[in-house]
Amino acid sequence: MGIKEDIRTVFEKDPAARSTLEVICCYPGLHAIWIHRISHSLWERHFYFLARLLSHISRMLTGIEIHPGAKLGRRVFIDHGSGVVIGETAEVGDDVLIYMGVVLGGTALEKVKRHPTIENDVVIGSGASVLGPITVGRGAKIGAGSVVIRSVPAGATVVGVPARIAETHPSVSAGQLDHDKLPDPGLIVISQILDRLSSLEDKFQAHEELVSGHGKTPQGTVLKDEQIYSLLKDVVDPGVGMDIVKLGLVKEVVVDGPNVEVNLVLTTSACPMIEYFKEQIRRKVLSAEGVEKVNVNILDEPWSWDQNKKKVVH
Repeated sequence: MGIKEDIRTVFEKDPAARSTLEVICCYPGLHAIWIHRISHSLWERHFYFLARLLSHISRMLTGIEIHPGAKLGRRVFIDHGSGVVIGETAEVGDDVLIYMGVVLGGTALEKVKRHPTIENDVVIGSGASVLGPITVGRGAKIGAGSVVIRSVPAGATVVGVPARIAETHPSVSAGQLDHDKLPDPGLIVISQILDRLSSLEDKFQAHEELVSGHGKTPQGTVLKDEQIYSLLKDVVDPGVGMDIVKLGLVKEVVVDGPNVEVNLVLTTSACPMIEYFKEQIRRKVLSAEGVEKVNVNILDEPWSWDQNKKKVVH
């Protein structure tokens, strides 16, 4: 566990590092780890007061509180570091990346193992709290702001409060957090529920028509885009709880006889709900009599609330 290895770790995990002198002088996370090694050595030799005093001084200097009883592995990197708290019985493995505001806290008052064990190659996002004598498996990722109260399997990604597993397999970009690519398990569940509800509504409507003997709109009726907009109001964006028409995601509806084309403008090209929207739109539009084909296009242009909200049909 040499100083050179620690400095090399900073260069590998922080692209902002420009020189060795800068790393040595301007990285509080590195200073906290160096001081902790001394305080932990004192703790192991039963110089408890001196160990606590040194860790207290380290906290004043770096803003990072590491109990001298905690065990840190090799190449641990605390990025920025402000507000990081690591408890007495916490164990951190090798090559762990910890961002600012992380808490490895305890949940018991007894003098037992009460803090988490973090295995090798784990990434813990900003503001995350890992509480209790749980284990975060090798290569796992903890999303920013998450509160982890259950053990995390190796390679899994967890997000939320309380944290839930969003992905069960390791990401391709090991060692990076990828803040913009963390999945939302709650949103996925809601979309599945809405999808199931829409399917049941279609079946119920078909059953009613069969029982009553009444069909839909006669074949000769001319379909208008207002009818399509009315149907699209039943497609809800589970992320915000509003229908896609009111939200302004529907840019344009083109009706060409039995063919309907729906153009969408999404808030982001990486929207995780694209396939959900496409399926729901096809299902709703095809429920209209006379519609044979539905095309859903995602336009390559920025979404604008002011631009699209005018198109809402009341």
